[in-house]
Amino acid sequence: MTAPPDPAQGPAEGATATRRAIPEASVARLAVYLRMLRELAEQGAETVSSEELAVATGVNPAKLRKDLSYIGSYGTRGVGYEIAPLRHQLEEALGQNHAQSVALVGVGNLGHALAGYGGFAGTGFPVTALFDIDPDLVGIRINGIVVEHVREIPRVCAERKVTIGIIATPGPAAQGVCDQLVSAGVRSILNFAPVVLQVPDEVEVRKVDLAVELQILAFHVARRHLEANASTEANTGAGVNGHTVNGTGGLLQ
Repeated sequence: MTAPPDPAQGPAEGATATRRAIPEASVARLAVYLRMLRELAEQGAETVSSEELAVATGVNPAKLRKDLSYIGSYGTRGVGYEIAPLRHQLEEALGQNHAQSVALVGVGNLGHALAGYGGFAGTGFPVTALFDIDPDLVGIRINGIVVEHVREIPRVCAERKVTIGIIATPGPAAQGVCDQLVSAGVRSILNFAPVVLQVPDEVEVRKVDLAVELQILAFHVARRHLEANASTEANTGAGVNGHTVNGTGGLLQ
């Protein structure tokens, strides 16, 4: 009778790991782990422990190990994870083991900055198409890519096999642009416009609302301020040996 595999050793060589549905929160963390593994590989590292990877990515080791178990990776007891195989598993799980092609619609201030960002290509998401309606922008080159008119979305997206669309237009134009991208076969959209897009069920939309993110940060600033004030008031009211200090420096019995 064959002994069952040791979970700490990971799946047997040549075996296909049984994949469970990966929670969305774990998917976001897997992307962070992959980025760190790429950085470690560039530094020449070959292995990394769960503790080291957890510290580098800001999570606790138990959560990291659970996240990686969703892709069938358990590491090796006493060694940790081999970086190259784990990186390959993460790229496969996150759909980065095949070519992606990104189209950006709206090259105003935000869009122009996104179009000029070289980090997309370095992580497997090259921007291959740019679109706008402004005659002063259509025809210019950004990072070597000619800005096309939005009416060219169907043709250009088909020719360049665009898989992901980024919308950085003003709000009123976003839904129409989204409809054009969907009609062109784009099924994944990153939306920077301040609107909620209506899409078919098979289209995935991720919304990035910078104003909301700032409001969330402002909430945390205000909460820390209130906590600091409450702590100060509590300390001010405390006296010596349980007595309360009065305004003249004496003790109130």
